[in-house]
Amino acid sequence: MKTHTAMTLAVFLARSVMPIAAGHAEQSLIPPDMVYVAQGPSVMGIDKEQPAADSGKTLTPYERRMNTPWSADALNDETPAHMVMLDSYLIDKYEVSNKDYGDFIRTKGHPAPAYWDDPRLNKPGQPVVGVNWYDATAYCEFRGKRLPTEAEWEKAARGPKANLYPWGNEFDPAKSNFGKNHDATMPVDAYPDGVSYYGAYNMAGNAFEWVSDWYDPRYYGRFDTSVNPTGPAQPLWLGGTGTYVDRLTVGEKRVIRGGSWIAPEGTVRATHRFWNHPMNNSYGVGLGFRCAKTAPSEIEQQIRDAYVTALVEMGRERFADAQQAVSRGLAIDPKNVELLELHQLIEQSMKRS
Repeated sequence: MKTHTAMTLAVFLARSVMPIAAGHAEQSLIPPDMVYVAQGPSVMGIDKEQPAADSGKTLTPYERRMNTPWSADALNDETPAHMVMLDSYLIDKYEVSNKDYGDFIRTKGHPAPAYWDDPRLNKPGQPVVGVNWYDATAYCEFRGKRLPTEAEWEKAARGPKANLYPWGNEFDPAKSNFGKNHDATMPVDAYPDGVSYYGAYNMAGNAFEWVSDWYDPRYYGRFDTSVNPTGPAQPLWLGGTGTYVDRLTVGEKRVIRGGSWIAPEGTVRATHRFWNHPMNNSYGVGLGFRCAKTAPSEIEQQIRDAYVTALVEMGRERFADAQQAVSRGLAIDPKNVELLELHQLIEQSMKRS
């Protein structure tokens, strides 16, 4: 049925649509340091089972902290799982490096972050750490970008199948830097076997990453919209005495995602949420970021043009030209399901012809 429908459409287009020029390669609208995430639905969050009764096992410090009464909301802040709809966007392939952040410091005269002189953490290829939310926002604006929303970050990490980890649903300690398995952060292009479905590196471990949203542990249960959600409209005060130091520990929070080289295994799960005061420049010594931007509409247009051109050429039984059109589209969005299905259909048609 799919084959018949596609071929019928191809014949119609071949008869009624003017040929679309394909004589020159179009310049990519996707920067080499970013990956494209197409518009569409995405699962956010996870439905958690209630913790089992104490079986006598020794809890880790992280487990003890998360089982204390004040953490009851935080323990369940990843629930419920829900579907969101996101427009297409671009997100950095790598965490922002010391090298790139150094260019920002020199060009804008921006203050250096914490740990800038720490020899464990300041190599050019390592992710910059010790930045607060305002530093990260300023850098992204300098690059003509912005911080990703929490929903965008999670979709880029989980892919269309809502993986629990960037690489799949089974934890693999060899694919991320966490729990002090190394003495410091690793280069931003480390762990190529742990990249996400869309090709983003180190979305599990290495450095926690700022996102744009305010933090509210109950937000998933009462989010305002499922279309391009941007988090709570107002920050939530989590308690405290109101002193300056207290504001940096329990006050208004922004979300951080992705775990870090010093954080435990549970934090590298792609659904894990954590928080930090926007003025605080550290979570241990592993707090960095990556940037995002709304995808230019021309990207989707180029993909649509490639798809229509392929259908037209199929209707003319010019399968080699159809295959070239599909290849142009897949060069822009190698994960495009419609183009991948059409590519398979063209190959079958070429074998029969």
